[in-house]
Amino acid sequence: MSRIGKKPVEIPSGVTISLNKNSNEVSVKGPKGELKQNIDRDIVVEINDNIVEFKRPTDQIRHRAMHGLYRSLISNMVKGVTEGYTKQLELVGVGYKAANTGNLLDLSLGYSHNILVEIPSELKVSTLQEKGKNPIITLESIDKQLLGAVSAKIRSLRKPEPYKGKGVKFVGEVLRRKAGKSAGK
Repeated sequence: MSRIGKKPVEIPSGVTISLNKNSNEVSVKGPKGELKQNIDRDIVVEINDNIVEFKRPTDQIRHRAMHGLYRSLISNMVKGVTEGYTKQLELVGVGYKAANTGNLLDLSLGYSHNILVEIPSELKVSTLQEKGKNPIITLESIDKQLLGAVSAKIRSLRKPEPYKGKGVKFVGEVLRRKAGKSAGK
C-alpha cells in the first residue's frame, strides 16, 4: 500500500468537502475560498465524519501512483482553504528590479527590455524593494499547484547562474556554486 495514500485527510472545523458522484469531482470549501479537483474513476473517495479516505481497486502501478497523488492533492486543497500558501522570489543582480500594478508584474532582469508577466487573478502578488537589499516578489494563493507553476515560470525568466548567483531564486534556496577560472590553476 501507498504510505501517503493510506493516511486519511483530516477535515478541520470550518471546512466542508463534498463529492459529486456523477463527475467524480471533489470540492473543498473553507474560510479562504473554494477549490475543485477531478478524481480518476478508479480511485474511491470516502468521506466519513471529519476524515476523507482514498481506496484503490488493484495494485497496478497506475492505481498505486494515483492513490497517493489524489490524497496529496486533496490534503493540499484543505490546507490551502484554511491557511493558504506563500512563495517568495528574490532577484539577485545589479539593476534587477520588480514592480507590480495590480496583477501585472514588471521585471527588469538585465535584458535590453523589461519583462511583463500577467499573474492569474487567483494569486495575489506584491513586490518589496528596500535600499541595499535584493527585490523580493511575494505570491500568495489558496491553490498550491497554480502557485508553484507561476513561481516556476517567473524563476525561469532568469535562472540563477552558478558563478555569481545572479538571477531569480526562491528565498532560502541554496545554490550550488562553482569556482571561477582562477581556481583551476
